[in-house]
Amino acid sequence: MGRLIYNSSSRELDIDDRVLAHLRFAILNKLRRSESFAMTWEHGVENGSGRTTIWLHPSIPLQFVFSGNRPPKLNRLWIEQLLLTANSASGLHYVPEPDQTDELDAD
Repeated sequence: MGRLIYNSSSRELDIDDRVLAHLRFAILNKLRRSESFAMTWEHGVENGSGRTTIWLHPSIPLQFVFSGNRPPKLNRLWIEQLLLTANSASGLHYVPEPDQTDELDAD
């Protein structure tokens, strides 16, 4: 279980390493082009339900902390779907992983 740490705050988002690797690729792709965007995630019933939205901007510190030491193979189609959500008015949000069709190295 990895973590996404935003703006050096005490709020950390626990995310499965595989999901985090794909989010990292999509987020860094947007930020590398100096594009700001919203990201929303649901808290889940075990955390009181609800959801949180943050505004991602290239000037705000962001950390991706992985618990595993081996980067997963990335699913190109999943990254494309995540980027489509990031480019929408509602912003980046989780979408289930589609079937593996084309894999990329995580680094």
